[in-house]
Amino acid sequence: MKKWTIIALLVLVIIAATWFNSGVKAEDVRVLRIGTDPVWPPFEMVDEETKEIIGFDIDLIKAIGEVQGFEVEMVNINFDALIPGIAQCQFDAAASAITITEERLKQMLFSDPYIKVGQVMAVKEDNNTMVNKEDFKGKVIGAQTGTTGAIMAFDWEMEGVSKYKGYDSVDLAFMDLKNGQIDGVLSDSLLAEGLVKSLGGLKIVGDMYSSEELGFAVCKNQPELVDLLNEGLEKIIEDGTFDKLVEKYFAEPEE
Repeated sequence: MKKWTIIALLVLVIIAATWFNSGVKAEDVRVLRIGTDPVWPPFEMVDEETKEIIGFDIDLIKAIGEVQGFEVEMVNINFDALIPGIAQCQFDAAASAITITEERLKQMLFSDPYIKVGQVMAVKEDNNTMVNKEDFKGKVIGAQTGTTGAIMAFDWEMEGVSKYKGYDSVDLAFMDLKNGQIDGVLSDSLLAEGLVKSLGGLKIVGDMYSSEELGFAVCKNQPELVDLLNEGLEKIIEDGTFDKLVEKYFAEPEE
């Protein structure tokens, strides 16, 4: 008994010495809870094989974490609940292709913008009659609830132009469009380009209806986190990491 007791004590001493000498403690590594709605390829999506959340936004905030000394815990949540969630500080931040708007700035903080997009209209490929806003008179326009596309589609309905149909996720809107259940979908330009290519049978028409900037939304009680993200974003832009991520997710594939 004494022999095994002595061995056990020695093992504990060695573990303790290794822990303290390493200079790294678990509590020293900050883990941020990041909300995201992974139905916006290529910004965020779920890998069908690994079931992990991946995408441009995910790689971007993880890259910032590497240079700023924090880790991330991704929280999968519908976009319609994500915005109120970050406003109520249920998460530290949100990475979900979120447009910086005056209304949202009243409820939350934002990092510096990291990419520019605009709202565009997607229609069926064989549609040659609906191009501009006035062409959608009496038609049904789909968009994901809570997004800037949904706000625009609802405004069009209030103006008497078209009818708005909301969806829990943007991919459902695009599937209904492809199946002829609705006449168009308003969404972010880069997102629309990705879904049009992947689904086939669709196209983007007309000009951009807006010019928007995307940023990481941050709990209003954590202004220091905004500084942390902005500093990290600047670092990965300077070291070329940002350009590599843009190339990875948005470059045209070689034929």
